[in-house]
Amino acid sequence: MLPVLVHFTFTSLWSQLLLYALAFAAVAYIAYNGWQGAEGTPTAPGEKPAPATTDQRMMRALIYGAIGAGIASFGLRYALPAGVFLGGKGEGIPIHTYGVLLASGFMTAVAVGSRLAQDEWRKLSWVPDAQGGGQWVDTEGPRKREQFMDLSFYLLVGGLVGSRVLFVLVNWKDYARDWTQAFSLGGGLVFYGGLIGAGLAAYVFSRLNGMDFLRLADLAIPTVSLGQCLGRLGCYAAGCCWGDVTAAGTRFAAHFPGASVARDLFGRIGGTSSLAFQSQAQDSRYVVEATGQILHQAAPGAVRISEWVAQHGTTLPVHPTQIYESLGQLVLFLVLLYARRFRRFHGQIFALWLMCYAVLRTSVELLRGDTERGTLNGLLNSLGARGLADSVPLEAWYNISTSQFISLCMFTFGATLLYRRIRRAGESAGVGPTPSPA
Repeated sequence: MLPVLVHFTFTSLWSQLLLYALAFAAVAYIAYNGWQGAEGTPTAPGEKPAPATTDQRMMRALIYGAIGAGIASFGLRYALPAGVFLGGKGEGIPIHTYGVLLASGFMTAVAVGSRLAQDEWRKLSWVPDAQGGGQWVDTEGPRKREQFMDLSFYLLVGGLVGSRVLFVLVNWKDYARDWTQAFSLGGGLVFYGGLIGAGLAAYVFSRLNGMDFLRLADLAIPTVSLGQCLGRLGCYAAGCCWGDVTAAGTRFAAHFPGASVARDLFGRIGGTSSLAFQSQAQDSRYVVEATGQILHQAAPGAVRISEWVAQHGTTLPVHPTQIYESLGQLVLFLVLLYARRFRRFHGQIFALWLMCYAVLRTSVELLRGDTERGTLNGLLNSLGARGLADSVPLEAWYNISTSQFISLCMFTFGATLLYRRIRRAGESAGVGPTPSPA
């Protein structure tokens, strides 16, 4: 596992000058894109905008440049020391494996989704040429492909906001003391929150652009599994979303490293421990190493979890639940991509994905060991109902997680949608229930 691929530090003068140059180039590029993308005022409603004037281009370039400068100053303040940049933190720029794989998954999903959108809305039209001939040209597909690329920006924003909001809600007790920490770089993201946020963004976008939402969802939702396949590998690298403790000697198990063991891409000690190690290092429960049984009190043959991980520098052997879900998502993507050939109505693939992923996620959750993700036990404790919380042990099968509850709701919604669309398709085909004679 590689929590951090490489950590760039800016302690020498040349590295600081290079970072300033890169920041300036990024701001200039953003401003140039604003200049290039400027449009004039339409001469009439529905007509193509006139070419932008120099003043309009300049104003758009200034706005884009100001936004870019704000982002660049935030990055410089984080990376450079205080003596070089006012208020600098000197953290450098760590390239986290999780972020790289998450971004790779998103870009891969967008690339595949845009190609599917072009094929979905392909419309061939005969375009004559000056010589009296002509050719068949796809006039609608490329436009839908561009629309999907535009949609990807709103999906990114909606996904990030939704995943962060749900994370804060699940861990609201940690943020109640200082709500401003909800906007900090620390903390985490929750997939289901991102899915809900991105889904709302896609629905609004489809309504504003005259697209059938269910038709759009049918082609986009399998790519979510493709992106999540890579994203879960990022979770594995970071040591988050880890599994429950397994018996010693289990062949297919993972040990997540602490700061003294975790290395970067070049084999150097990175100094960043996995999230699983950080959690187990504070776990006061006991474990029977030979069987993986978790106990809340000391017993013969049991050792405190925090003491075990401090001694070994890694976590106890745990289920690699990230790998389980990554493989499951890959299978789901391939199956639904093939199933698109046999669609009978819009919304069919979307409903099937909701149901299948709900089953996959619920199954994987049974093997999860990170109680930080939010469980019924944790919710009852946060509400002060400790008596009820004691009746729902952490290891009990009925101590469902937040994600399992959302999965139940999602499966129900998917099944209802599938039933209603099948019934509507049957009625439109004339195979509905025969009316009783008068």
